[in-house]
Amino acid sequence: MIETPMDVLHRFPVRKSKKQKQAFRDEIQSYAQSLGYRTSIEKGSMGCRNVVIGDPETAEYLVTAHYDTCAGMLFPNMVFPRNPVVLLLYQLFLVAVFIFIAYAAGSAVWIVTQQDGAASLTAILVYLLQFIGMMVGPANRHNANDNTSGVVAVLETARSLPESHRDKVCFVLFDLEELGLVGSASYRKRHKAATNFQTVLNMDCVGDGDEIWLFPNKKIRKNDQELDRLCDLIGRWGKKTLHVHQKGFAFYPSDQASFPRGVAFAALHRKKGIGLYYGRIHTFRDKILDYTNINILRAALITYITRHPGDHNHQEDT
Repeated sequence: MIETPMDVLHRFPVRKSKKQKQAFRDEIQSYAQSLGYRTSIEKGSMGCRNVVIGDPETAEYLVTAHYDTCAGMLFPNMVFPRNPVVLLLYQLFLVAVFIFIAYAAGSAVWIVTQQDGAASLTAILVYLLQFIGMMVGPANRHNANDNTSGVVAVLETARSLPESHRDKVCFVLFDLEELGLVGSASYRKRHKAATNFQTVLNMDCVGDGDEIWLFPNKKIRKNDQELDRLCDLIGRWGKKTLHVHQKGFAFYPSDQASFPRGVAFAALHRKKGIGLYYGRIHTFRDKILDYTNINILRAALITYITRHPGDHNHQEDT
């Protein structure tokens, strides 16, 4: 049995096959129950299984992360949350690489067969297989940041949250995020009435980066009271800084997008010319899980949850 959330990094480094996921879920349920939480496994679309810790119907907050492991890739799945130009250029670069590989495969077939049809079919199949491989290919065995870090942050917060505030929070670990937010979409469908009013605090790739950023969606940014609550967290947390995106372009593709009131939490690097970014994920280089980030997130989440009274009825939106 895991004794501390960080044990997930070493005991369950890959969570992709049915057997791997089942072993992980069993262990997480036992761990959460040992802390005094009620747990359940909820089934959803495409065979997904979400781990639910707490009461999903009465909680004011959902603290979430996806636990499934992505497929390995040659190039990292880089995201530039506040730079749409660089984000687009990088996506075009990946497409160009796929086209080049497909063209090279087709050319090789043509050299051997001298058949245009065979060469074209090969190029098309190789191109499609590359995209399929991104979704369901062999597991990336190094996924410390994506998303073991998010799982650890959720469990560490659950472990540390004072018992007097536990009824305010439900912790959820989503399955099949890597296939297109399947787990969180299934959860939203099952708990639509409750999630209309819950604030979803989603941890994804929080283990590698010196700047911790919160990306609230438009509904939260337009609510001055809710935005102010998040902005109370801005500042230095030990050696690192916490920021809240308040206006302008922001793109962070993760499970918070499935909910009306979602906030993405991410650890990011900064580089001159491109701004904020994260890299390494989906490749063998995803080996960094900075426990300092986990401690900061745990402290920030608990501060946020315990600081404000339970008045999140959101009557202004009804």
